Amino acid sequence: MKAAVCHQFGVPLTVEDVTIVDPSANEVRVVLSASAICHSDIAYMDGDWGGQLPTVYGHEASGIVTEVGAGVTTVHPGDAVVVTLVRSCGRCFFCLSGNDVMCETEFGLDSAKVLRSGSGEVVNHGLRTAAFAEEVLVHESQLAAIPGEMSMAAAALLACGVVTGFGAVTRTARVPEGANVVVVGVGGVGLNCIQGATHSRAAQVIAVDLREDKLTTAEAFGATSVVNASQENAPQAVSDATAGRGADYVFITAGTAAAVEQSMPMVRRGGTLVVVGMPPTGDMAAIDTGNLAGNGQTILGSKVGSARVADDIPKLARMYQDGLLKLDELVSNTFSLDQINDAIDSARSGKAVRNVIMFDR
Repeated sequence: MKAAVCHQFGVPLTVEDVTIVDPSANEVRVVLSASAICHSDIAYMDGDWGGQLPTVYGHEASGIVTEVGAGVTTVHPGDAVVVTLVRSCGRCFFCLSGNDVMCETEFGLDSAKVLRSGSGEVVNHGLRTAAFAEEVLVHESQLAAIPGEMSMAAAALLACGVVTGFGAVTRTARVPEGANVVVVGVGGVGLNCIQGATHSRAAQVIAVDLREDKLTTAEAFGATSVVNASQENAPQAVSDATAGRGADYVFITAGTAAAVEQSMPMVRRGGTLVVVGMPPTGDMAAIDTGNLAGNGQTILGSKVGSARVADDIPKLARMYQDGLLKLDELVSNTFSLDQINDAIDSARSGKAVRNVIMFDR
């Protein structure tokens, strides 16, 4: 099969022949129809979070099940599925507490040599998925069946960007009706925080970004007002919009420690800051801990929107089919696998919400 392989951090991927092993136990082979470019893939390709090379990245995908291992019960050959990076056992401390994204079980795929290059070299299984390829091998818990007639490009976005943003609001923070919400950074994840806040019936959804085009898009996704932080004092604008108190919830999707520091003044006393975007390893933020305690504020981390794949993705797919969730509007452009470096460059520049690799089937 063809796969886009990263051989060196910060340089283009190469499309080459790679072999993939057969599924065993609870593993599933999926022939992909679509694979989206997430900024987490770009951060890994740039070496922001370390890792080993060569690697096939990609973790936001959709396709058709072609082969299942002997123990697989949740999907069958021919099923249309969303492929995620969330792998859960259903039995450990975290899974039993409903926190699937923190599953502590070590799976066979964690150490298996799943991919090999044409010369026989081991290629790493990036983000537990390796979806910049024509096929993937994943644990069955990483899959959610979807309606066969659903757009595969739209479905791929459910795997990470949508469930991360929407889930940060509805699962991690559990924003109540009537809350005042700020979303800092309105790329793919931020737009889905806005959709989650709108779904939760927030009173105000204030989008903060540096780019006017992104703020225009944020309004189309449900933001009630916008703040261009390159032209306005964002904390003051949020204060003015909330009777001087600040926001009940501030979601940071920009993956920098500076964004955390700059967003804290937007949180009201007793309010909550939710860190959704992942800064590079070692990127430290300075927080006035006296103010944090004195103001009774909360800081939450949200990993993949605290997603429960089997529950959340089918629900989001139904919302999309019912016209209650925007997905098609998130797709900026589609590319072939051979054009993946163009897709990545476009995403890196901030010009695209989500670029999607489409595979001819």
